[in-house]
Amino acid sequence: MSEKIRRIIMSIIGVAVTGIAVSFLRKAGLGTDPFTGAVIGLGNVAGLKYAVMYPIVIGILLVLVFFVDKHYLGIATIFNLVIIGPVADAGLKALDALYEADTVPKMLLTFAAAILILCFSASLYITADLGVSSYDAISLIMADKGVAKYRICRIATDVVCVVIGFLFNRPGVGVGTVVTALVMGPLTQWFIDHVAEPLRYGKSGRPEA
Repeated sequence: MSEKIRRIIMSIIGVAVTGIAVSFLRKAGLGTDPFTGAVIGLGNVAGLKYAVMYPIVIGILLVLVFFVDKHYLGIATIFNLVIIGPVADAGLKALDALYEADTVPKMLLTFAAAILILCFSASLYITADLGVSSYDAISLIMADKGVAKYRICRIATDVVCVVIGFLFNRPGVGVGTVVTALVMGPLTQWFIDHVAEPLRYGKSGRPEA
């Protein structure tokens, strides 16, 4: 299989699995992910529903990313817009039919699965390098510009979203939001190094620049 085909497959799987991860996160009920919490918070300030505020925020970030480093925009960016929502809704419906997260152990196990799946999926489409969501691109660009390593940049952008969510969307901010902000960067980096890059480049590893 050529590297190009592997990249396309990694991108599609990564985006689709992200939708599954979101369904687990919603099922756990321990707080939204930082970006979702921030979008809802900004919508509260503007008096707009999530369905209206989300494309506005994504659109602003898309313009910013386009002018700063548009190579992070690609086919996977479109996949993010059209695949994640339907997969997340279908996944949540399936989980609701399977079990109730009505006890603390069930909630914690569901949340742990959500984080692992989310970081794994992010590592796939980031490494495929066929475009990422405009929000994901922000921390990647910061790392490329030498602000800090990716895991630190991701923590920073997630913390900003947590603060916005806490100020304007307190019901949507929970322990899961804070944990996601702190662990997603480092854990995604681990999956990139140990899973995604070997899948793309093989045993020889990533070629030197």
